Amino acid sequence: MLQFFSKYKFFAIVLSVLSVMIISIIYSILKPKPVLPIYNPEHIDSVLVDSTVQYVRKYHTIADFELQNQNGKTITQTDYKDKIYVADFFFTTCQTICPIMTDHMVQIQQELKNDQDVLLLSHTVLPNADSVPQLKKYALEKGVNDRKWNLVTGNKKALYDLARKSYLVAKSNGDGGPYDMIHTENFVLVDKKRQIRGFYDGTDSEAIQKLLSDISILKKEDE
Repeated sequence: MLQFFSKYKFFAIVLSVLSVMIISIIYSILKPKPVLPIYNPEHIDSVLVDSTVQYVRKYHTIADFELQNQNGKTITQTDYKDKIYVADFFFTTCQTICPIMTDHMVQIQQELKNDQDVLLLSHTVLPNADSVPQLKKYALEKGVNDRKWNLVTGNKKALYDLARKSYLVAKSNGDGGPYDMIHTENFVLVDKKRQIRGFYDGTDSEAIQKLLSDISILKKEDE
């Protein structure tokens, strides 16, 4: 009996290896690809959502916009057409969460510097102070790549409407006075159809890694 097993030991090993390979291939074929959720206003804390869109259940997309970037160029949704992008809200003189958020945006910019499918978009919540020259100064200080990342300013109501009705990240509608600047630390992942696919704590390094991973997942949806 031992001689029998010894004689066919090699074939048994080969058969075992082939079996493992076949099972692995079948598993990889049958295993569903990860897919990111699509977020609509009804999924979000109502504090962060304008009352006019709180009960939208599907087909929520980022609204059209027209803002000025750090170079004085008019930026619209057309500049982000067929692009995945990460959006956030900040102001240049913020001394609390904004510097951390900006540093993480710089990290994302560096990680994806050669990826032409992904862009960044940062909106000021203090447009009276964050003029085009101020945004340019900030961009130069932080190492913003103009081809990759727009820092935008514009009409305050338009900015806050975007924050609360489109990106779903602001705790105020911006009508509380010149220093009404209540916004969250959230980074928002937007797909090529202008749908929200994820929210991430812009002050948390682990959340940034999750964001980068989710961008990879999102890119595969188009393959």
